[in-house]
Amino acid sequence: MIGPNLYIGNGKNIKIGSGCRINENVYLEKVTLGNNVLIAPNVSILSRMHAFDRTDTPMSLQGYSQERAVTISDDVWIGRNAVVLPGVIIGRGAIVGAGAVVTHSVPDFAIVAGVPAKIVRFRDPMGASHVE
Repeated sequence: MIGPNLYIGNGKNIKIGSGCRINENVYLEKVTLGNNVLIAPNVSILSRMHAFDRTDTPMSLQGYSQERAVTISDDVWIGRNAVVLPGVIIGRGAIVGAGAVVTHSVPDFAIVAGVPAKIVRFRDPMGASHVE
């Protein structure tokens, strides 16, 4: 399922597994989505950022950083308004809380939330959650 207003930076850089659900107003750059990934509305998955190293040149004229692909593993849920930054790998079965900004890779079955996103607990493959 793909909702309305999906923005794809470059279609040849997007891989989508089976059973994925991508809601409205999602922005995708260079990303690989595993199977059964849930992406809530207004999520941004970025593979590059504006360059900003020089102070003698406006940021809008400095171009972009080197592109770094994002990988979203199988059975991941990314909550509404979350942002995933370049180079991040989100492990299998992980959950990204609404509004989180994911700056580092996320282990399998972790639940992350906040700005920047931090692990709040892990999902138990046997069905229960526990606090880290």
